Order: sequence, then C-alpha cells, then structure tokens
Amino acid sequence: MNLAKKIGLAAIIVVITMQLIQPAHNKSGQVVSTDFAKLYKVPGNVQTILQNACYDCHSNNTNYPWYSNIQPMAWMMASHIKDGKEQLDFSVFGNYPIRRQISKLKGIANQVKDDAMPISSYKMMHRSADLSKEDKALIVDWMNKTADSLSANN
Repeated sequence: MNLAKKIGLAAIIVVITMQLIQPAHNKSGQVVSTDFAKLYKVPGNVQTILQNACYDCHSNNTNYPWYSNIQPMAWMMASHIKDGKEQLDFSVFGNYPIRRQISKLKGIANQVKDDAMPISSYKMMHRSADLSKEDKALIVDWMNKTADSLSANN
C-alpha cells in the first residue's frame, strides 16, 4: 500500500471516528416558568420572530436541522448554542435581576437594529431568521418599550 492510500485510509478512519463523538442536544421539550414568553405578554408576531430567529441559540429548545448530526457541524453548533446562551437565555430570563432584564431587552433591540443578530451564518442556513425591516422595527420597538416600562416600574 502506497503512502497516499495509507493517508486516505487514515483520514477515513478519523472522519468515521469523529461521527461517534456527538455533543448533547439542547432540547428540554418544555417551556419553564422563567421563560421570557411566560414573563411578558409577548405579541404573537414578536414571539414568532423570536422563535424563528433567536430561540435556537438562546433557549433550552433548539430545533436541530439534518446536518446537526454530522461532525464537525454538530460541534460548531454546540459551541454557538453554548456561547449564545451565555449571552442571553430566554428560557431562564425570569431568573435575571430586573436591571439585567432591562439591559438584555435594550441589548436585543440594539443587536437587531445594528444587524448583529441573528448572526450571518445562522441566517444563511435559516431563511426565516433573515429579518425584514418591518420585523426588525417590530422587535426593536417592542423590546425598547418593554425595557422602558420595566425601568419606570422599578
């Protein structure tokens, strides 16, 4: 067996072995009492946008596409979800202190307004996350109004 065949065989073994190491899925299947949508009266159109564009990386209920079972995509997705939930987790939003909730609401508005969220790679694979100007305006307006309302009450 020549060197090229040995390298090819080794590469195939590495790729197959990689497939055996799967990260845990981020899927609880339930909406807990601390969930963002349970705390606030989120209008249906706003909630739909959040679920389509945000919840996969920022909640405990990710909808996994077919390619999420193929390495190294699964590892990349797990990393994105971990990082996303560290920044904002809609599932435990109610556990945040009020000041942090206000900050997060304003941060969401700013990230959407500045087109920083959803990230480009996510929008590329999830067309429903590519927000229209109207969707962005709706999210920005609702988040800012909710933050202002919380600020006024505290």
